[in-house]
Amino acid sequence: MAVFRSGLLVLTTPLATLAARLPPILTSASHLVNHTLYVHLQPGMNLGGPAQPQPSPVQATFEVLDFITHLYTGADLHRHLDVRILLTNIQTKSTLIPVLSSVQNLAHPPEVVLTDFQTLDGSQYNPVKQQLERYATSCYSCSPQLSSVLLYPDYGTGEMPLELPNALLPSTIRPASPVARSPRQPVRGYRRGAVGGTFDRLHNAHKVLLSVACVLAQEQLVVGVADKDLLKSKLLPELLQPYSERVGHLNEFLVDIKPSLTFELIPLLDPYGPAGSDPTLEFLVVSEETYRGGMAVNRFRLENGKEELALYQIQLLKDQSHKENEEEKVSSSSFRQRILGNLLQPPNERPELPSGIYVLGLTGISGSGKSSVAQRLKNLGAYIIDSDHLGHRAYAPGGPAYQPVVEAFGTDILHQDGTINRKVLGSRVFGNKKQLKMLTDIVWPVIAKLAREEMDVAVAKGKTLCVIDAAMLLEAGWQNMVHEVWTVVIPESEAVRRIVERDGLSEAAAQSRLQNQMSGQQLVEQSHVVLCTLWESHVTQRQVEKAWDLLQKRLPKAHQTRN
Repeated sequence: MAVFRSGLLVLTTPLATLAARLPPILTSASHLVNHTLYVHLQPGMNLGGPAQPQPSPVQATFEVLDFITHLYTGADLHRHLDVRILLTNIQTKSTLIPVLSSVQNLAHPPEVVLTDFQTLDGSQYNPVKQQLERYATSCYSCSPQLSSVLLYPDYGTGEMPLELPNALLPSTIRPASPVARSPRQPVRGYRRGAVGGTFDRLHNAHKVLLSVACVLAQEQLVVGVADKDLLKSKLLPELLQPYSERVGHLNEFLVDIKPSLTFELIPLLDPYGPAGSDPTLEFLVVSEETYRGGMAVNRFRLENGKEELALYQIQLLKDQSHKENEEEKVSSSSFRQRILGNLLQPPNERPELPSGIYVLGLTGISGSGKSSVAQRLKNLGAYIIDSDHLGHRAYAPGGPAYQPVVEAFGTDILHQDGTINRKVLGSRVFGNKKQLKMLTDIVWPVIAKLAREEMDVAVAKGKTLCVIDAAMLLEAGWQNMVHEVWTVVIPESEAVRRIVERDGLSEAAAQSRLQNQMSGQQLVEQSHVVLCTLWESHVTQRQVEKAWDLLQKRLPKAHQTRN
């Protein structure tokens, strides 16, 4: 079966019937399309007549909003599909702008058009497919080689009746008004409204939030995108997409689904954002989780002489495949957790390293749990090169760094037995960039040379995979002698707690230590694999084993580790 990069799914069946058919429709579509699937809603359209069908407005009701939510919920089972429900022909009660009459350009021109339209004999009836292609190309800019597929009867098990019971969709949208709403009650339109979020790795729960906001807005939608201080409390903030990347994905999605709107995408730097200060805004879309925040925004507006916003609360999407330590809802934080252990960028070519050995550089801030990860890798068969141990060898009397360090810093850094007092030496260079550079210029090249010698030892012992365990790996420039950089991350507050508990330092001293190191974010930017030791020991173990198994799959056979 042909696989297409993007497709257009034209749904012609009434909403109540579609509700029961959505799972098999999406499953069938998932076999045909492996990237972007646009959904065009046109219930009641007839593709079997002689005249070319024309797009007609769909009245926006709460049932339509519920349908959008249910479709995205079902789509979450097919996460390889980037599903986008197109809203151009969905009009609210007080629509101010007419439906676009011109052909709409989409971010990814559809290569295949699918429909749930049913022919009487259940066959792939050619004139119907031709009508479908003509309809699709009259609405959207499609691939010149557009092909068409009638999903019925392929998406069902056995024959499906032409009409199903007229059941209403479960309610998923709750307006702030205490007045009970009917599913088929028309939705009011507003000139300007707002929605906010982090919008990291745009997923189906985000798309529901944004789609409802786009249906309600008739002229402009203001989208607040969390940035800076609002990101500090996020889980695994080091793996958040950069602000510009999140905005780019958002803009592409929004312009696709409703090009008649203008969008203002702005950084959200405080909990209120423009929703708290802009007098021209009329509504705010929130989730169950952020509803209290929406109420706080309205209190803030009232206190500052502005009218309350109409609040629309969206039900959270449940994540049917969530795992231990992941949230039950569809969540970006869960997606970031699933990235742990994956390869984030291609490995480095290092032809200058000893042949037959593959080298990882393991790093992380103080207190990150790097040493425990090194031990787990050792248990899996890796040869560990501990840079701390190499440092002790370098500083020892007769060691390669001993005499240069004594000459540079004087004999008052020595113990009575002639060994270097590293605490005295450390206090001398701490906070003094010039002195610190003098020391590192001596010691780091020495340790790098010792590490290369250890690689030769590993080869002699028959080892094929080496790990350089080094907190200062990137600061020292040692990434130039590894194929991959693996970084262990941890929230700074947890790192401080661990340092205080482990080393007996004050919180201030622990924080000062971290400030003199590269941040987790800086480390991750140069990393190939990221791990995190925040959770229970067995979770860390599973994470390391996942990273190890993926490593074995991408290694040349000569480098694969044999326990």
